[in-house]
Amino acid sequence: MTDPPTDPPTDPPTERFPAGFLWGAATSAYQIEGAVREGGRTPSIWDTFSHTPGRTAGGETGDLAVNHYHRYRDDVALMAELGLNAYRFSVSWSRVQPTGRGPAVQVGLDFYRRLVDELLAKGIRPAITLYHWDLPQELEDAGGWPERDTAYRFAEYAKIVGEALGDRVEQWITLNEPWCSAFLGYGSGVHAPGRTHPAAALRAAHHLNLAHGLATSALRSVTPARNQVAISLNSAVVRPLSQDPADLVAVRTIDDLANGVFHGPLLHGAYPRTLFAATASVTDWSHVRDGDLAAIHQPLDALGLNYYTPTLVSAASGTTGIPRADGHGTGAHSPWPGADDVAFHRTPGERTEMGWTIDPTGLHELIMRYRHEAPDLPLYVTENGAAYDDRPGPDGRVHDPERIAYLHGHLSAVRRAITDGADVRGYYLWSLMDNFEWAYGYGKRFGAVYVDHGTLARTPKSSARWYAAAARTGALPAVAG
Repeated sequence: MTDPPTDPPTDPPTERFPAGFLWGAATSAYQIEGAVREGGRTPSIWDTFSHTPGRTAGGETGDLAVNHYHRYRDDVALMAELGLNAYRFSVSWSRVQPTGRGPAVQVGLDFYRRLVDELLAKGIRPAITLYHWDLPQELEDAGGWPERDTAYRFAEYAKIVGEALGDRVEQWITLNEPWCSAFLGYGSGVHAPGRTHPAAALRAAHHLNLAHGLATSALRSVTPARNQVAISLNSAVVRPLSQDPADLVAVRTIDDLANGVFHGPLLHGAYPRTLFAATASVTDWSHVRDGDLAAIHQPLDALGLNYYTPTLVSAASGTTGIPRADGHGTGAHSPWPGADDVAFHRTPGERTEMGWTIDPTGLHELIMRYRHEAPDLPLYVTENGAAYDDRPGPDGRVHDPERIAYLHGHLSAVRRAITDGADVRGYYLWSLMDNFEWAYGYGKRFGAVYVDHGTLARTPKSSARWYAAAARTGALPAVAG
């Protein structure tokens, strides 16, 4: 008879996370579900984009992904084994409402009903993201997010899902990283739908804001008052290359385009005036109509923050060869409308496989920014994680000490922010398992669970076991030297 496994040493009791803290993991529909032609589902913009030659690494698509649609029970059992008490997933809009209009396809909703029931049966709190970048292709054909009508279609969709699941799901996130949807999808074109029109990107940003506000009202009209409605922003931590006044102006420009364009209307009911000035050559902002800001400025119940790496900028020193190491792909077109005079620099330090610098201080800085900007608003870290070149060893196990160190550093930053007065209530690791990483295909592995993309076998990495111990104890296990 052998002794049961024991958790590794943890931080002192005085440094534990608060009782009730959510230890979760996150995924998105197109990245894991597969079954793209089942149950009435129709193509989304990511189906179209990934099937367009040259758009994704190796021409890879999410057609199968990791087949979560058929393996969700096993995946939920794995979550329970790892001690997760929360799971953030997204709903595929075109699985529920194939044309983006009209009544729901019940077989599509039934998949999410079964998933929610399975999570609740295992004691795992579901958190639904309504939109994680997979717009129904038919709505894109009608103009997509640069068109105002898309916001109203989104509100109708939100109401459908809220009516179906609002009695059992208490945590709702309207949009995931609307910056990526607007500026990578319609500005640089490195994300679906792959358009490269700066003015369209700014219109898309506004209509995504409007969609959030309208969907928030729609959800609250059909779900219990106890439910939380939030949004997840990939707010940038923008730092200057120097204290030169021109570099500080560059910081202001990028902060407005990365952050103020969303949290201005969401939190304060207005866009930054400096944003209007910086983008005057691109748009006159006439797409903002009377009543829009009031519709957007709905009281939030919480705010989700997604963080990976800081951004380092300066004023451009010339008109040619301006560096754009902003971590958002290598497309020929910039995702930063009106910011042609800003240079982006590689931040110093160790990097993940994405080329992103590892800097937990940025997560603390981001949390504290919103602690001061919206002091009464509960915060969740809805994405944080790292890609590494994970491979099974001779023993069949997947050892990823780099990810353990990454998680320890960033969770320590979260705990320090809580000590400093921030109301952070949960952390969602990105991601539960290796999956389709958008334009990078299957080559970038963010998962705590290794997926063999040939057999789809799941193998928890050593980081998954480490994270499970943190979830069980509420304290961070030691990191091997």
